[in-house]
Amino acid sequence: MTTPFTRAILIVLDSVGVGELPDAPSYGDEGSNTLGNIARRMTLQVPTLRALGLDRIAALGGGPPNGAPAGAIGRMAEASPGKDSVTGHWELMGIVLDRPFPVFPFGFAPEIIGEFSRQTAGGVLGNKAASGTQILDELGSEHMRTGTLIVYTSADSVFQIAAHEDVVPLPELYRACEIAYTLVGEGLGVGRVIARPFVGAPGRFKRTANRRDYALPPAGETLLDRVKSARLPVVAVGKIEDLFAGRGITRALHTANDDEGMDYVEREMSAIAGGLIFANLVDFDTVYGHRNDVEGYGRNLERFDARLSDVLPRLRADDLLIITADHGNDPSTPSTDHSREYVPLLAVGRHVRAGVDLGTRRTFADVGQTLADLFGVAPLAHGNSFLSDIIL
Repeated sequence: MTTPFTRAILIVLDSVGVGELPDAPSYGDEGSNTLGNIARRMTLQVPTLRALGLDRIAALGGGPPNGAPAGAIGRMAEASPGKDSVTGHWELMGIVLDRPFPVFPFGFAPEIIGEFSRQTAGGVLGNKAASGTQILDELGSEHMRTGTLIVYTSADSVFQIAAHEDVVPLPELYRACEIAYTLVGEGLGVGRVIARPFVGAPGRFKRTANRRDYALPPAGETLLDRVKSARLPVVAVGKIEDLFAGRGITRALHTANDDEGMDYVEREMSAIAGGLIFANLVDFDTVYGHRNDVEGYGRNLERFDARLSDVLPRLRADDLLIITADHGNDPSTPSTDHSREYVPLLAVGRHVRAGVDLGTRRTFADVGQTLADLFGVAPLAHGNSFLSDIIL
């Protein structure tokens, strides 16, 4: 179809869910509502997101919504099983999994750990499901004393390796991750191996921005592959390149924090005339959700809202901006893991009909299908486009 759009900006607020999915109890996530539960505990100052209509799909408090939304609004259910970042992002780009990635709540088998230890010429500390900050408190001192790598997992399909940057040089840590990727990624189908470098002294350990994710390649052709094949720019901001194993991307910009992510979004809006800018803002999840920091999570929403207010006036007439998420991570619950939730769907642009209700979409893949429509590439295997519904 002919559209007024030639450029799309897709921003994923990592873990900003808007309420439990019907199958949440099967995942132990009954009662999870990332945005709603935060808003019940603090007053959120997010006027820009409210103006776009977020308060119509999430219980933000502060009274009923004022006026018509400035953009199209809806929410999306996840069709794939699971609640991890790889699954969520792949589905956004058109891949719906029929089975979840394997998880290891009791750690990895002795033969896997033994082979990993043999190939890395050292032992392993941990090998259990744990919070990333808690396991540093528990094992960080022993790691510094012995140089032994810390291995842990979570409710997600991940094999995580933590090491102090002064004890294990980054190239050595990354090499250990490559070994682990062959063993558990290619060998067991684990979704991601993650390097978790940290610094500091016992009691004051802090993870650094030198994290690196080693993800399985997408299980099929994605929207990114098709846009790149059409010789259009696909700019990946944050951990997008890692989540797609580098596929379908023309330029990758890794970030130290969400502010830097928004800096890159603004810079690329000035730099490229068409194509896709695809950003993940991970601090919501990594810094606040996994640490059950309700106030910190809320303040980060407010910081994003302020940055968004700067971005909106810079949208060109041919721009479509979509804001969504990949799963939930309710910091108000006892769990420090992701939660199985609906995610927001906000679309805005000069040619977007304000106030359009996109309803509850059956799959995140509706975003990818809409962008396939926008860029005039072949339809994806999953999802229904909402492009015609929003064009002014």
